Amino acid sequence: MTVSERRRAIIEALCRRRYDTSENLASEFGVTVRTVYNDITALSLEYPIYTLQGNGGGIYVEESFRLDRQYLSDEQARLLETLLPQLSGEQSEIMQSILDKFKLKNHKEKKK
Repeated sequence: MTVSERRRAIIEALCRRRYDTSENLASEFGVTVRTVYNDITALSLEYPIYTLQGNGGGIYVEESFRLDRQYLSDEQARLLETLLPQLSGEQSEIMQSILDKFKLKNHKEKKK
């Protein structure tokens, strides 16, 4: 299994489970815990993955995230949000529905 294949398999596993531990993923994929953390670091640049330490800690994927769905990039969402106040009526409602449907809810925003 290549690095790319393993990382894809990790994100797929996390999307199914929503949570796992680095030890379990390391055992499942036959790599070290350090390798899993390197994979998670790389995956977190593209996917809404985060880790928590301590009791109840582990590796999580954002609850609303689905692999089979397309999302707006942060830049796309910011642009549409900037344009939204310039629209009125039905156009404003349509733009808001696009944002609601395709903007990924960021776990960092929700925890503030």
